[in-house]
Amino acid sequence: MYRKLVASALALLLIACSSSSGNPSGSAEEPPLAGATIGGPFTLTDSQGKTVRWSDFDGKYRIVYFGYTYCPDVCPFDMQNLMQGFALFKQKHPQLASQVVPMFISVDPKRDSPEVVGQFTHAFSDDLLGLTGTPQQVDQATKAFKVYVQLGKPNAEGGYMVDHTSAAYLMGRKGQPIALVPVDAKDKGKSVAESLEKWVS
Repeated sequence: MYRKLVASALALLLIACSSSSGNPSGSAEEPPLAGATIGGPFTLTDSQGKTVRWSDFDGKYRIVYFGYTYCPDVCPFDMQNLMQGFALFKQKHPQLASQVVPMFISVDPKRDSPEVVGQFTHAFSDDLLGLTGTPQQVDQATKAFKVYVQLGKPNAEGGYMVDHTSAAYLMGRKGQPIALVPVDAKDKGKSVAESLEKWVS
């Protein structure tokens, strides 16, 4: 279900792409998401309760992933792959890695408090920034990144699932979309590391 949502979202995003917007990386190839209308200002809260704004990361690359901590399989799998790949990239290119901020943004602010998000991201890496916020703040962020979010019906215990776009967006130093990071590849982060080596410079 999640992967189908990603495919649908990408189809819409590609419509908005322009044919030439420049390449921010060292690669001669045009970034796949160059010109796409993805991303924009947001104000959220980190695991320490500190206010975080999109503009705080100006000058750095950003890997943006939307999910939720109660996700039974997709989000944990993606985060494991992402941070395994980031660790490989960091080991090989420590200076470049210091200029990349991987972030996990909750789409379930009702349950995902700053503390809960912090516990979730810490399980994968201290390099992974966990963000949440009020429903209005999260809604602003998901709309900026064209992320689909749909809460499922509560079960007898009051729990619920959340359908959402599961994609990791690599954004450039000016906040521009560059490419999707292949977090769904089943190769223990190798594809993630290769993607970062290709686009981060």
